[in-house]
Amino acid sequence: MEERNDGVDEPGWAVDPEDEISSVVEMVGHQLKLRREVAGMSVAQFAAAIGYGEDLVRKVESGTRIPRPEYLDKVDEVVGAGGFVSAMKKEMREARYPRKVRELAKLEERAVEVSLYSNHNIHGLLQTEEYARALLGTWRPALSDSEMERAVAARMARRSIFDRSPAPELCFIQEEVTLRRPIGGKMVLHRQLERLVTIAQLRNVKLQVMPTEHEGHPGTAGLIEVLKFADGTAVGRSEGAFNSRPVSDPRQLRILELRCGIIRAEALSPRESLAFIEQVLGET
Repeated sequence: MEERNDGVDEPGWAVDPEDEISSVVEMVGHQLKLRREVAGMSVAQFAAAIGYGEDLVRKVESGTRIPRPEYLDKVDEVVGAGGFVSAMKKEMREARYPRKVRELAKLEERAVEVSLYSNHNIHGLLQTEEYARALLGTWRPALSDSEMERAVAARMARRSIFDRSPAPELCFIQEEVTLRRPIGGKMVLHRQLERLVTIAQLRNVKLQVMPTEHEGHPGTAGLIEVLKFADGTAVGRSEGAFNSRPVSDPRQLRILELRCGIIRAEALSPRESLAFIEQVLGET
């Protein structure tokens, strides 16, 4: 039987044995193998029943490949697991993300307040899928197809921060140039700007624009991110401070918050920024 070309068995989906998530993937694979054996099915029979290749089934069961959600749903249906196999989708979805992205997503899930200043491109949390794909396509060396899919999926998953309840307070500051650079072409940029207009009107979001013509710009040191948590702790990062390392020391965080606060104060107000984005949208 020909193996389905759904991206699961591409090299980029392989499990990194040095990643702590590998043990979870191995455990899931072992559980899937037990389910198949209890159902009295050989690998060949099982592969035919779920519509995937035998090689892929063996790799998933050995913990060297990460199953997609639709794979788990099909297994659940075939072995009659009553939803127990499908319940593994969350862990396997997170396992596909690069370790750094996974760690960042966990921090964002906990954050009650997020401040972000972006000066090169639209921030990842604000990106449409097509914009993210076009932007990642500019990276050099170029990403492989599987690496691209993995990166885009991870970036899109992080957008769940907008669906949280209670909602965190989100403050975005974008450089004007990021609204005008036609990443992916004008239509991609147009739809990206439409998304910004929608997000800017959410009650828990403040989206501001720093005009290019602004003199004495306090944000020339680069990107700044500050995440605050319910227990009073925080973590931050900036391209222009502390070697770009994440920091949690109050004295270092104060520097990042000071810079971010000054940028916020000197940028256009949220109302002015929304009008500005709508103007650029009309020109695009």
